[in-house]
Amino acid sequence: MTSTPFMSQDPMTRRRILGAALAVGVAVPVGLAHPASAAPTTPGPVQLTLPVPTGPYPVGTVSLHLVDGSRPDPVAGPGHHRELMASVWYPARRVERYALARWTSPAVTRALLATAGGFPADVAVAPLTAGHEGAPVLRTGGRLPVVVFSHAAHDHRSDTTIVVQELASHGYVVVTVDHTYDAFSEFPDGRLTVPLGRPALTPPDFATDIRFVLDCIEGLAAGRNPDAEQRPLPADLPGALDLHRIGMFGWSKGATATAFVMSEDRRVRAGLSFDGPMQPVIATDLDRPFMMMTAEFTRAAQPSVAEFWSHLRGWRLNIQAEGAVHSSYADVQFLIPQLAQAVGMSDADLQEWIGTLDPARAVRIQQAYPLAFFDLHLRHRPGHLLDGPSSAFPEVKFIP
Repeated sequence: MTSTPFMSQDPMTRRRILGAALAVGVAVPVGLAHPASAAPTTPGPVQLTLPVPTGPYPVGTVSLHLVDGSRPDPVAGPGHHRELMASVWYPARRVERYALARWTSPAVTRALLATAGGFPADVAVAPLTAGHEGAPVLRTGGRLPVVVFSHAAHDHRSDTTIVVQELASHGYVVVTVDHTYDAFSEFPDGRLTVPLGRPALTPPDFATDIRFVLDCIEGLAAGRNPDAEQRPLPADLPGALDLHRIGMFGWSKGATATAFVMSEDRRVRAGLSFDGPMQPVIATDLDRPFMMMTAEFTRAAQPSVAEFWSHLRGWRLNIQAEGAVHSSYADVQFLIPQLAQAVGMSDADLQEWIGTLDPARAVRIQQAYPLAFFDLHLRHRPGHLLDGPSSAFPEVKFIP
């Protein structure tokens, strides 16, 4: 299937195009920047890798096909209910018999390659995650806190797998969502959807998707299976979710959607933004904890971000990693250098894509700061990382 051209409310720089494609761990159009660098320098495909999570628990994952029978699809139109693909990540047990999940299916990989162009299909192989498909849930005592994730424009629900599997390894249930028609997504019957330019989905559309997903989470917590095909759920997943401890985070458009969800739905107790532009402007006060990890969409550079910040009436924090760019808090920061070496990308081109923040340091930031935030506000486990600058993370600045 050939995807249609992108149109986005996010800045569609060359870095953004690369980020959208690399967010599923496959070859991308570096040739858009410098065609001469498009030829692979290695004879075979590169096996991309992800860092392992640091938590004490193994990780499980399962995909869900969710259908909102009460909502016409805003893109497909009348006669088509809104359909979403989601993944649930969680602490797991007895994982030895369960295979590790890849970021994305072969069909999604082919769609990305066809859309991006410029490379043969065997340039790179999508990485394995830490998630064991269908493994039983590990109950660590009581119900588990829940975090929901919303991706960037023209992207995929796997684009922050480093963060997602880190949270799961520390005892969180994390639900990631593809926003159909602004995502590369495959349904159980083999249908493939790709990002469409018109009509474009807005952050409020993303927020409406998430509110439906919250309804599904409520059903899951009550022991119901929300999967449209009623595919088997992992053992002990129904009933494992704590509805009184729900958080949310998002990257870019998904970060703006996080703010919209919190302004409309009190089920979400704490929100985290990865460089969200906060457009359209959110002009309502928010009294629950919110943290911003900014890079390019700073309060100084983006009036809509400054306006949103002014409406935060509860606990709030703004941090920024020195040298970070828009994608630095997502998996692409770790994956791009692996692909760059394979295709012979120059150091200057690589810096254009990932900035000057060292990828290994970016991984540690991605693992530490979201976990500290949700631990504080969903588990009431205070630590010192969010109190101020840390000698362990000298590149992370606290913006007053």
